Amino acid sequence: MIASHPVGFEPVIGLEIHARLLTDTKIFCGCSTRFGHAPNTSICPVCLGLPGALPVLNRRAVDFAAKAALALNCTVHEQSIFARKNYFYPDLPKGYQISQYELPLATAGTLEFGAGGAARVVRITRVHMEEDAGKSLHEGFPDSDQKTYLDFNRSGTPLIEIVTEPDLRSAEDAAEAFRKLREILIALGVNDGNMEEGSLRCDANVSVRPEGMTTLGTKTEVKNINSFRFLEKALEYEIARQVGVLDGGGAIVQETRLWDAAARETFSMRSKEDAHDYRYFPEPDLPPVRIARDRIQQIRDSLVELPEARRRRVMVAYALSEAEVTALENTELTPLFEETALASGQPRAAFNWVSGEVARKLNELGERFDRQRVSAAALAGLIALVEKAAISASIGKSVLEKMYETGRSADDIVAADGLAQIGDEGAILSSVRAVIAANQDAVTQIRNGKTGTFGFLVGQVMKAMGGKANPTLVNQLLRRELDM
Repeated sequence: MIASHPVGFEPVIGLEIHARLLTDTKIFCGCSTRFGHAPNTSICPVCLGLPGALPVLNRRAVDFAAKAALALNCTVHEQSIFARKNYFYPDLPKGYQISQYELPLATAGTLEFGAGGAARVVRITRVHMEEDAGKSLHEGFPDSDQKTYLDFNRSGTPLIEIVTEPDLRSAEDAAEAFRKLREILIALGVNDGNMEEGSLRCDANVSVRPEGMTTLGTKTEVKNINSFRFLEKALEYEIARQVGVLDGGGAIVQETRLWDAAARETFSMRSKEDAHDYRYFPEPDLPPVRIARDRIQQIRDSLVELPEARRRRVMVAYALSEAEVTALENTELTPLFEETALASGQPRAAFNWVSGEVARKLNELGERFDRQRVSAAALAGLIALVEKAAISASIGKSVLEKMYETGRSADDIVAADGLAQIGDEGAILSSVRAVIAANQDAVTQIRNGKTGTFGFLVGQVMKAMGGKANPTLVNQLLRRELDM
């Protein structure tokens, strides 16, 4: 692995994250934003930039953008302005992109990332709104029979661009900050985090400088990275490449580069533009965006508890370790755990069942797992039966399977199937003595000090009683009969 901190040099990294907003329609027209439509079927004169077509701003997109900005501790400005960013791409039908530049929606925020005592902060420069471009589909490259197709369905899809300060000092930190940002956007419900479909993309600006210097080196931009691992690998490569150029007496060229995952290297795409190359000027067809102060406060009040804050609260409230809370978060089962813990009054048992059997079922079924099939109240009912020894934990597992399959309560299943735990000492003692009589070899080993076969005898008693015997009582009676 290439080191993120080459000896003698310090990497300086800033991120630009483009996040597609989860609106039903595009930012300036009523066309659908749904992914997967047949090419060029979700388009109209506005998103194609035809003469005479006028944009109308999507109010919901503004609310979503403001929500993301507030969650990132930004100041949302009561007035911002859209601008034309002029450049030519075949999949940019207007020849310019409607974005924001001098007066963006929000500025001056922070993003905290990293676990526990290793938490770091990267400053957010700005959060601004813009429209997405279309998509170029290439066929036959690099062969001679080359074709490019243009799909404009994505044109006009609402985006926010989140720009950080160059505060990151390693490829690993950059990937972790990107991961944390994705987590926040998903929790807010403003982005689906689907990087494979292009809903979330990251550009990284990176330079290196001799350790101890404060001036910035010449940067390159690694463009359109859609995974945390690729971001980390691309930056590791680019940092090492720049150090090699400087060590060799060369100079870094300001340029845009792409990551080749197969070759595991970056390659030059084009010279890097500066802001003046885009010839920004205010969009004449859109008035300034004005958000009343009380509307900003309403959006702030609607913010959900963010994942990191929830993790800290759950750890304290339910006496769980960081690893246990992370396990719940990774399976998105924290809400079910909390509801079950409150309904049952048994947080530890709730954690064991949710992180154990429920998580196992989720892993088994994958996308087919229905989170509505077992409610917190139903799971609390099952926990109550196990905790008061009405059924054993092993029986409880089979009951949970039936609860998921049928939607019936644990009480109904236990009563209908005759699964109630047997606590009658006389009945259990009879089975214990029968098992002892039938397994004299195991009994002899135990009396000779080889107690490893004790578990075998317990299993035989449980088997004889259909798994319904009280296991604590089985252990006690077996030990008594064997003089252990």
